[in-house]
Amino acid sequence: MKKIAFLLMSAFVMNAAIAQTEKTVTVGGAPMYPSKDIVSNAVNSKDHTTLVAAVKAAGLVETLQSAGPFTVFAPTNAAFAKLPAGTVETLVKPENKATLTSILTYHVVAGKFNAKDVVKLIKEGNGVAEIKTVQGGVLKASLEGKKVVLTDTKGGKSYVTIADVNQSNGVIHVIDTVVMP
Repeated sequence: MKKIAFLLMSAFVMNAAIAQTEKTVTVGGAPMYPSKDIVSNAVNSKDHTTLVAAVKAAGLVETLQSAGPFTVFAPTNAAFAKLPAGTVETLVKPENKATLTSILTYHVVAGKFNAKDVVKLIKEGNGVAEIKTVQGGVLKASLEGKKVVLTDTKGGKSYVTIADVNQSNGVIHVIDTVVMP
């Protein structure tokens, strides 16, 4: 019994040591651990409860927990609140799953693109990078000063507010507005 207790205590101490050595970014009041996947981190952010609920409603949890890698432009609750009243409530209804999935996958890019990679693409594109999303549409990335701006197909703009939130299966960039395909 002592041996089992010792092993459990050793495992706990090792996990605590690993967690302390990971370079985390705080998002929504919670540390985001690079050893965890996108969903496992996002559920802890108080600023992303709407996004997490939408991901669950769209059935994308398993996908965003897979190996990826993915780059996710993650809208905050405040970003979703900018949508017309009732939009989110309508989108999460089962009959609107296809539309919700299209909107959410428009925020996801196959591959891991940190901020430095995005800025490099913008410079290579003479000020604008066209980024193909998992949904199939294109987001245009540009710079306003030192801020990365995403422009959707409808001309809507979103700013990256927190970049390079590394995950075990990609990276998250927090954005202030929902982009629309």
